[in-house]
Amino acid sequence: MTEGTISAAAEGGDTLTRLEQEGEIAADYLEGLLDIADLDGDIDMDVEADRAAVSIISDTASRDLQKLVGKDGEVLEALQELTRLAVHRETGDRSRLMLDIAGFRANKRTELAELGAKAAAEVKSTGEPVKLDPMTPFERKVVHDAVAAAGLRSESEGEEPQRFVVVLPA
Repeated sequence: MTEGTISAAAEGGDTLTRLEQEGEIAADYLEGLLDIADLDGDIDMDVEADRAAVSIISDTASRDLQKLVGKDGEVLEALQELTRLAVHRETGDRSRLMLDIAGFRANKRTELAELGAKAAAEVKSTGEPVKLDPMTPFERKVVHDAVAAAGLRSESEGEEPQRFVVVLPA
């Protein structure tokens, strides 16, 4: 191994260790919240796409966890931000941690990937750009990835919270 290879490998290991630490801090924070709210749920940690990923899951189809998701994932987004702040408080670094509760974000990712693929197919057949409804940054990222996978390009336009994706012809 050359010195550059060793440095890159060490840096990659440091990144993984840092992300695992973020996951541990987030899990501790979320366990505390679940205890305070007297809700049952198991916490699963992983590292996906260079970010810590934490999920709260339940063996039963519990309506309780749905309370933590809220209407259109609004409570989930707020909990994710609070969890990121808890990680930041402990580490001093900004976190890009992703939180999922009761599979909401995973299901949403599947729906959005299908929406992006359908929009790309429409653009391919008509040759005209397609504007989608306003979305959160997470939702736009999933759609952009699906459009790119279909061989087209897309852009985000507008200002938050009305920012939306436009799928463009090749």
